[in-house]
Amino acid sequence: MEPGEPRVNITITVTSLANRPGKRRYPGPVTSPTSPVPGVAHTDYSRADDLSLALRLADAAASASMARFDAVDLDVQTKPDASPVSEADLAAERAIRDILANERPGDGILGEEFGTTGDSRRQWIIDPIDGTANYVRGIPMWGNLIALAVDGLPVVGVVGIPAIGRRWWGAEGLGAWTNTPEGGERSLQVSTIDSLDEASVSFQSIAQWDETGHLDALIALTRRVKRDRGYGDVWPYMLLAEGRLEFVAEFGVQEYDIAAVVPIVTEAGGRVTSFEGEQTLSARSVMATNGILHQDFLDFVHSATPGA
Repeated sequence: MEPGEPRVNITITVTSLANRPGKRRYPGPVTSPTSPVPGVAHTDYSRADDLSLALRLADAAASASMARFDAVDLDVQTKPDASPVSEADLAAERAIRDILANERPGDGILGEEFGTTGDSRRQWIIDPIDGTANYVRGIPMWGNLIALAVDGLPVVGVVGIPAIGRRWWGAEGLGAWTNTPEGGERSLQVSTIDSLDEASVSFQSIAQWDETGHLDALIALTRRVKRDRGYGDVWPYMLLAEGRLEFVAEFGVQEYDIAAVVPIVTEAGGRVTSFEGEQTLSARSVMATNGILHQDFLDFVHSATPGA
């Protein structure tokens, strides 16, 4: 996209075995808004332009992934780390990379399936299908994650869960937004809950907390807060940005699992760090909160961890 060029509105037409007769019909296509931030015009090469492009990348990823979702003949392989990868993961990342090669050839890319290319201070960070284990079993809670980091800091993020017709996006200085059932957009704001006793949390995976030596802290946390659930993958971070949760934490994460979440949660008023409280994508852990309770959560989980 050149400076001043108007944004093209793209509608995805989904053709999937998930919608074949006799099966549950999934929601219709997610259409990127004409302006990703209502009231912000695209007049020059700006953060808004980067966000506009990220939304179109999400369109492409959603189209590629929904086309094979719940397909009976989906090809699935096992990666060296024993995690699954499907033909749709590869197709979605290729679709994103093709657009970036044409429109941002000078930018770097870090993708889960095809690694790192380029050496720019601007880097697109891609998880074509977050939650592949859900995807390959026909469970609709998986997402397309797209972020732009500048000098290592995520400044644009788009998260789409196309199987349920939802998308969230945010960019530095432009706020955080989501689509509505009526086809509009609404801004996101984290909750104002300021007590652990009233907080709702998502711990993601008991096994992760156990393997990293934090199981005692998790059990103590569940006894302290009002409500705990293990929603898993990217969805609970979006629930946090919407003000429905106050805490999400997990371990064993990569940069592409986290980067798209950061601008959305922070622009909604929350905070994202590692489990140790560091501002980094490379710690292999993440803690996201409504911001008000961030230090309280950090203090609590570490005080409840043996040997901390």
